[in-house]
Amino acid sequence: MRIAVCIKQVPVVSAMQFDPDTKTLKREGVPSEVSAFDVRALVKAVELKAAHGGEVVAVTMGPPQAREALSECLALGADRAVHICDRAFAGSDTLATARALALALRRESFDLVLCGRNSVDAETGQVGPEVAELLDWPQITAARTLTIDATARQLSAERETDDGVETVSAPLPALVTAAEDLAPERFPSKADREAAKTKPCVDLRAAELSSDISQFGSAGSPTWVAGLHHIESTRLGRILEASSIDTAAAELSRILTQEHGLFDTWKVRAQPAIATVAATAQRSRARDVWVLAEVLGSALRPVVFELLAKATALAAATGGHVGAVLLGRDVEPHAAALAAHGADRVLLADDARLAPYCTEVHAAVFAAAIQAHAPGIVLIPSTSMGRDLAPRVAARLQLGLTGDCVDIGIDAAGRLLQYKPAFGGSVVAPILSRTLPEMATVRPGMLSPGQPDPSRQVVIERVALDAVGPPRVRVVERHAGAEAAAELDAAEVVIGVGKGIGSKDNLQRVEPLRRLLNAALCTTRDVTDDGWLPKQYQVGLTGRAIAPKLYIAIGIRGAFEHMVGVRRAGLIVAINKNAKAPVFKNADYGMVGDYVEAVSALHTHLSTIQRRQR
Repeated sequence: MRIAVCIKQVPVVSAMQFDPDTKTLKREGVPSEVSAFDVRALVKAVELKAAHGGEVVAVTMGPPQAREALSECLALGADRAVHICDRAFAGSDTLATARALALALRRESFDLVLCGRNSVDAETGQVGPEVAELLDWPQITAARTLTIDATARQLSAERETDDGVETVSAPLPALVTAAEDLAPERFPSKADREAAKTKPCVDLRAAELSSDISQFGSAGSPTWVAGLHHIESTRLGRILEASSIDTAAAELSRILTQEHGLFDTWKVRAQPAIATVAATAQRSRARDVWVLAEVLGSALRPVVFELLAKATALAAATGGHVGAVLLGRDVEPHAAALAAHGADRVLLADDARLAPYCTEVHAAVFAAAIQAHAPGIVLIPSTSMGRDLAPRVAARLQLGLTGDCVDIGIDAAGRLLQYKPAFGGSVVAPILSRTLPEMATVRPGMLSPGQPDPSRQVVIERVALDAVGPPRVRVVERHAGAEAAAELDAAEVVIGVGKGIGSKDNLQRVEPLRRLLNAALCTTRDVTDDGWLPKQYQVGLTGRAIAPKLYIAIGIRGAFEHMVGVRRAGLIVAINKNAKAPVFKNADYGMVGDYVEAVSALHTHLSTIQRRQR
């Protein structure tokens, strides 16, 4: 069993600082590490080698200092390392990076390629699926378990979805991206580091991969970064000082209802707008704007309506039309809702072969539709499905793709401005693309849906399924056990629980308040690590990002890794017994005290106010 693990050296995100004068990130003195998900992938590869024999090869593309990351991988158990290093690779975006990695991997006969679900600095999750497409291999993203049948040359994996887990199987060779649970975090010992010094690490130059080095680096990158914008914190940081928890809870209840519109019309300050849409954008062609209309269960996902509202504004500027691409089985009834929210045309593929979701099948249909109709802009939800599908389509069509955007704009020259967070959301970078259509995935909850107009009519156009072949990845079983976690995308109120509540059994103590506020539930990494809640509820750097009107953090310490996931919340309330907990610096209002007493008092006072308002 020959396994390659693609890794990336990243700066320690929490140590990054932004220089407002130069509008650059201060990297001097910032330590680097192997991206956390890549470490999981490597540890799993070493486990598989122990079970089946063979070798593990760590591969990275990066500057000379990236060799330090490879040394770490060798210490963690890799047998050898390959360093793709050349000035020709400077400025590579995800597609140019994927090209270099795929060419390097083709030089050897690997059975399996592993990589992290995404890197914690850029958070795109694009390189893995793009490499899989360029190799023409099946892909499985966000795998939390992985087993190999070496005799049958088959793998089986459980992959995380937004509402649960899928068990899938695929033939080898294949590419798998690692979720956090795929393997435990490991740190090499001193002896491991000494042993690593004897293991080979070879360099690969651009000319050794291809005679056409223009496909690498800035020259071969269809996207580029147009600048950096620092996101300033605007939190109030007000601790409610009172003689008792009950008095503080009464004051907080008054503030939330009278000053911020809880139970009525929200009065929450809007997060500063990032993008602007020019009144008129000069585009001579490719004016239409498409939205991928994702269905979860039997309903369109709320983010689809957010993207249709943005698409309507973009199409007004370009002089184009709004198209919604609807793929699945028994999905045609959703066309009316898409029309009401702005779609002029629905490109429909309603077929049994499109259920359940399969990367290869959906990518074939979606890519063929793009080639046939040549839209100018394609917007895709940044969901587990969107992050799996979009990079595969982009690589197939050799298009630029900006992943996980928080806003979309367009300038007078007709260029799509794709605003992407980086380094945990502390900065936002506008990304531009050289290819058409311009493609972006957009985080749920970042944009506002428009008011539906039920009188709008829509043209339905059937999408050809000629490109659909037999899928190599087969869904064996689905467990939709975390459906409530999917509600986080659109929830107006979210309650977050941390280890400070004491135990899994104590989740019931926040349930009355959650029901009163009709709130969704989320949590931190350490809570999901201990199995109190499924991973789908995890918010933060290695989880999901949310943007509710009100976020109430209960028993959460407030580490950077969690708080970056709620950066776009309208209002943050913190409840913690430790007055020095970092969460209070990142909150608008705080209550210091025992969470049981505080939650009970808050529930009592808010219940009274709600009854009075009825």
